[in-house]
Amino acid sequence: MPTPATSSSTPSAEPIYIKKADGTLEPFDLAKLTESLENSGSSVAIAKRVVEHVSQELVNGMSSAEIYRHAFEVLRRESMPTASRYSLRRALAELGPNGFPFEKFVADIFKVWKYETLTDQMVKGACVEHETDVVAWNNEKLVMVEAKFHNEFGLKSDLKVALYVKARIDDILNAGAIFDYGGKRRALSEGWLITNTKFTEQAIKYGSCVGLKMVGWNYPAQGNLHDIITESKLHPFTCLATLSNVHKKNLLERGVILCKEITPKILQENGIDEAGITAVMGEIGEVCGM
Repeated sequence: MPTPATSSSTPSAEPIYIKKADGTLEPFDLAKLTESLENSGSSVAIAKRVVEHVSQELVNGMSSAEIYRHAFEVLRRESMPTASRYSLRRALAELGPNGFPFEKFVADIFKVWKYETLTDQMVKGACVEHETDVVAWNNEKLVMVEAKFHNEFGLKSDLKVALYVKARIDDILNAGAIFDYGGKRRALSEGWLITNTKFTEQAIKYGSCVGLKMVGWNYPAQGNLHDIITESKLHPFTCLATLSNVHKKNLLERGVILCKEITPKILQENGIDEAGITAVMGEIGEVCGM
């Protein structure tokens, strides 16, 4: 059984190694935890209490998931909206088990950007047909998007994914096809790869080299998926701490993806009582500013 250890943020202490989702070990950094709490809108006082609690629970070999659980439980007691924002990355992974809700989520991003969209389209390439997750268009561009979804938290989209998407886009471009979307005939402008997790360094290096537009949880530095969600208020409802897992599953089956799609009527139809509806709608208002 792992033994308690002192945080690596203390200069004289031995570093504490935590196990990441991919199984690798790395020294625990309290500064990173504090930064993630601040990015979630936590006050200085609440962040301090979370850090103190996590520091007391730390042991060598503890998983990053366990650290998240400890931090989340404190946040949930202290500030439900902050807890919801803190859970955003994991909330995206809960849009599973298949990738269809994530495709709709990606389409919603382009709608905010004033595009029209369709999902699950068959597109003819020079060699073969391709099933394209999202097709988006406006007056200037026609964009085709591969929405790469991982329902296992911690998995990254690697070089093979980037190579695969680039090959598909090139095959469509090489066909020289003219598409009819929105009543206007046009050629493909660009292809995108959007994932709910992170990219490996090799995938980023390759994508930058060949000009593949890539968006992941923390890539690029500006305009990444986290930025898009918070700036556009596209919070997936799975981040809500006031909803049970059963209610989340039922809402997903109804096709609900975003917090802003939830209404008191939908919650009532989902078997939630008046007090619960008030709590959920209140959390949505605080989390999304709605």
